[in-house]
Amino acid sequence: MTDNRKIAITGGIGVGKSYVCSLLKIRGIHVYDCDAAAKRLIAQNKSLQAKLNILLGKDVYVNGIFNKQALAQFLLESDANRIAVNDIIHPAVAEDFICSGYNWLESAILFDSGFNKKISFDKIICVTAPNEVRISRIMQRDNISRDKALEWISKQLTQDEVLSMSDFEIINDGVADIEEQLDRVLSIIK
Repeated sequence: MTDNRKIAITGGIGVGKSYVCSLLKIRGIHVYDCDAAAKRLIAQNKSLQAKLNILLGKDVYVNGIFNKQALAQFLLESDANRIAVNDIIHPAVAEDFICSGYNWLESAILFDSGFNKKISFDKIICVTAPNEVRISRIMQRDNISRDKALEWISKQLTQDEVLSMSDFEIINDGVADIEEQLDRVLSIIK
């Protein structure tokens, strides 16, 4: 697909968006990864670093190295903290996406962050999975407790809310044929 339409892949933490994006890459579709971009910008963008230092204090960068735990703790303390951090990071990621040349984007918090209002997407694909599957994936991937996984899930919009604002659903429950679902969605988008 070489047209200029903007397509977003979204879905909550632990649904398997990255796996779906890896299948797209095999099909020649490269997807901008908002999480990876945010990490890169946090590590390299001096303006963004200065804003985070003001907001979180000097503990957020130790010897010039980003302290992910300090940010995670700050984010979980309150919705106001989460909003303040997002107001710094999300505009930088949106600008980076606009300049990237990519047409496809992956974001877990597309709607939560208001990213969908910063960029006009032609189609939005929501990846879903049952909560127990999500919890297990998050615990395994991040080596965290069930309670911590549930806490992270609770900080995002519900799966039903995200799905209701999306154009397509890809079910990634470990049973449904993702390749077939993806091919069907791509044939409709084309």
